[in-house]
Amino acid sequence: MSFIIQLLLNAGILLGMTYILPTVTIKNFTTAVLVALVIGILNATLGWFLRVPLNIVTFGLLSFFVHLVVTALMIKLADKLFSDFYIKGFIPALIIAAVMAISNILIL
Repeated sequence: MSFIIQLLLNAGILLGMTYILPTVTIKNFTTAVLVALVIGILNATLGWFLRVPLNIVTFGLLSFFVHLVVTALMIKLADKLFSDFYIKGFIPALIIAAVMAISNILIL
């Protein structure tokens, strides 16, 4: 149940960021849910392979920042996978990753 709430929350954040950041476009809420699902799957698989070595190198001291950067990379990868989802630049992806992380900490 927590996964579904987190998925819908992330989709809402993605859709809400299209109104705040002019460099982010999403066609509709269904696309936002699919993008949030793909970001979650990419974070659980490919993101894990990126986070573990980076956390070992930084001794886990920068774990939150490593997680933000890896999530932003997964958001940019999802941008390449979907034609209805577009982010221009890495900074907006980093902002979205930060908002997702903070909201997931506060809500869940």
